[in-house]
Amino acid sequence: MPQRRILVPVAVVLVVALGVGLYLFQPWRLLTVRETHEALLVPTSTPTRTATQTAAQVPESPKEVAVGEWRSLEHATTGKASLIKRAGNAYSVQFAALDTSDGPDLHVYLSPHASDSPEKTFGEGFTSLGKLKGNRGDQVYEIPAGVDVSAIRSVVIWCQRFSAGFAVAPLEQV
Repeated sequence: MPQRRILVPVAVVLVVALGVGLYLFQPWRLLTVRETHEALLVPTSTPTRTATQTAAQVPESPKEVAVGEWRSLEHATTGKASLIKRAGNAYSVQFAALDTSDGPDLHVYLSPHASDSPEKTFGEGFTSLGKLKGNRGDQVYEIPAGVDVSAIRSVVIWCQRFSAGFAVAPLEQV
């Protein structure tokens, strides 16, 4: 009987700890895939203008002004990130062929820090563009008006729950 008094509370504590651990870490997300297939503002292979077209004939179209390949931090990540200037003074960031691990609380940050900075700095001084739409595929994020795009040095996929960077891409002028 004394063993049962000890065994039941220990079992309850273990079950609660397992539940909390599963909630926080969500290990099944390492095996899941959330694909996105948004239309890119600037396709990865931009068609060239023909000789008969002049700048006056072509309407102002989105233009890639900065670009970089993903550098893995906590998780292997590949693909291309681009800063896109749209009509007027509007900007977006697009991810082409992104491939990373899924995670429990992933967000997209614009960072004033260079992509070769220490990982912890990406969690400081950033502009959040919201949750990552998917861990694979093409996606576009609008940059809010008023953000100083000249101060953006990199884009980061950041896990807020664990304050950890999944990947960073430099945004170097084209």
